[in-house]
Amino acid sequence: MSDMPVPILMYHSVATAPNDATRALSVAPEAFAEQMARIGDLGLTPVTTATLAARWRSGRPLPARPVLITFDDGYEGVHRHALPVLAEHGFAATLFVSTGWIRGAYDTGGGLDTMLDWRQVRELAAAGTEIGGHSHTHPQLDQLGDVELRTELTRCAEIVAGELGTRPVSFAYPYGYSSRRVRQAVRATGYAQALAVGNALARRRQGPYALRRVTVRRRTGVEEFGRLLEGRALTRAFARDRALTKGYALVRRARQVRRKAIRSRV
Repeated sequence: MSDMPVPILMYHSVATAPNDATRALSVAPEAFAEQMARIGDLGLTPVTTATLAARWRSGRPLPARPVLITFDDGYEGVHRHALPVLAEHGFAATLFVSTGWIRGAYDTGGGLDTMLDWRQVRELAAAGTEIGGHSHTHPQLDQLGDVELRTELTRCAEIVAGELGTRPVSFAYPYGYSSRRVRQAVRATGYAQALAVGNALARRRQGPYALRRVTVRRRTGVEEFGRLLEGRALTRAFARDRALTKGYALVRRARQVRRKAIRSRV
């Protein structure tokens, strides 16, 4: 079975004037439009996360030159700026929502900038965007106890199902952080696949609960964007990210060990 690498693009905010909290991981509307045009010019075929995973699971062939366009958190600009561009090109996409950040009945007030409301999420879904889960309050899931972890996952899935009428089948880990325990919990909640970060192309052998994505930022120029799509120079482009990730992973593992030791003494 083919293990052809597939670029999964990770976007967050699409905004003209993002705030400081979201600026680095935002893209300008003009840049987003230019990037989508580049995808069209290259003859790539955007598919949803659910489609990619289902095809890999069943062995059915993917379309020629597939690519995934994904958005995390649920910023309002995805509806305002991204949706018209996606519709113009006829592109599929996946939006992963942190349900406690979406404006409405379940809003915990944690959203980092202007967030979508549920009417806008429904309009995105009606336009063909897959709506996936991204936890309820966007915590570092691998730092939670079992009960808190289960609550974050199930509450997110239940809210999405209640608002849209269908239970989400795809998940994205907040901050990209997961562990074997988290991945097992995501699967037990009913999600069929989940995305990490990793800044590498996705491959079937990564497994359905650890598919890699590449980060698109405000400083990502159109030439670098082309390289991301082709998987060229990713090691150099994301060298600093990988160094920071490795360093922080050590800190987080130490925290986990400390918490387990404390729990064992109680």
